Amino acid sequence: MQPETTTKVANNAITKGDVLATARIAGIQAAKRTADMIPMCHPVLVGSVSVNFSIGDDYVEVESQVETVDRTGVEMEALTACTVAALTVYDMCKSADRSMTIADVALWEKSGGRSGAWRRDEHSEDSHTR
Repeated sequence: MQPETTTKVANNAITKGDVLATARIAGIQAAKRTADMIPMCHPVLVGSVSVNFSIGDDYVEVESQVETVDRTGVEMEALTACTVAALTVYDMCKSADRSMTIADVALWEKSGGRSGAWRRDEHSEDSHTR
């Protein structure tokens, strides 16, 4: 996004309201409704969802962590939370900056479930929602 847009997000100066608070709620709601949106995705009992943001000069990075005690993983819930949060940032900021892009949605780490633990190589390219 344009640096001016990032500044407005950081200063809570977007006319639609508090971008990050709204995006956090949207991401949490999306994680809890993932099975309703993605065919063949198992409904799981979501224990907790966190959605956090880092603001750079020309981007807002979205990170989500989802936990469950269910028998399957919650990767799809975490990825959905990030994606919907990013879409919410776009929606709330589009009147200020239609050139924004959403990019590089990726799983960074998972544990539990049938396939066990997995972690992305730390030398992988940085992922930002821009």
